[in-house]
Amino acid sequence: MKVSHIIGIIVIAIAIGVIASTAGDASVYTTFTKAEKMAQDGDEKMIHVVGKLKKDSHGQIVDMFYNPAIDPNHFEFTLVDNDQRAQKVIYNSPKPQDFDRSEQVVVIGAMQGDHFQCKKILLKCPSKYQNNKLETTEHEAKTAQL
Repeated sequence: MKVSHIIGIIVIAIAIGVIASTAGDASVYTTFTKAEKMAQDGDEKMIHVVGKLKKDSHGQIVDMFYNPAIDPNHFEFTLVDNDQRAQKVIYNSPKPQDFDRSEQVVVIGAMQGDHFQCKKILLKCPSKYQNNKLETTEHEAKTAQL
């Protein structure tokens, strides 16, 4: 076997090792129950939990606290995951813009005691199309009738 073939095989083996180690760190969406179990087992990996904000019967967000006059880097809210478990989330950064309008929220972090300590928040904002209706101008409506 030539030296160039051996070097090529070694480079390929190293590349496969790097890819495998990177894939092991990839996170999938989970629930607060699984996050709590991971924390109890001593697993401190950052995980992704997807959920919706807790709202009352009028559609208003409940259990949300943010007062920038007291501490602009402390934001608390309650998130309901896909298993319908409500969990207090603490985010040590300012409240994200348009947080109140988001349909779904993804929090990245880990369980710490009685709350989920969030390091990053990803928001899914509402669509610009409401109720599957497209808005058209009056001119477009008249043109369509002709």
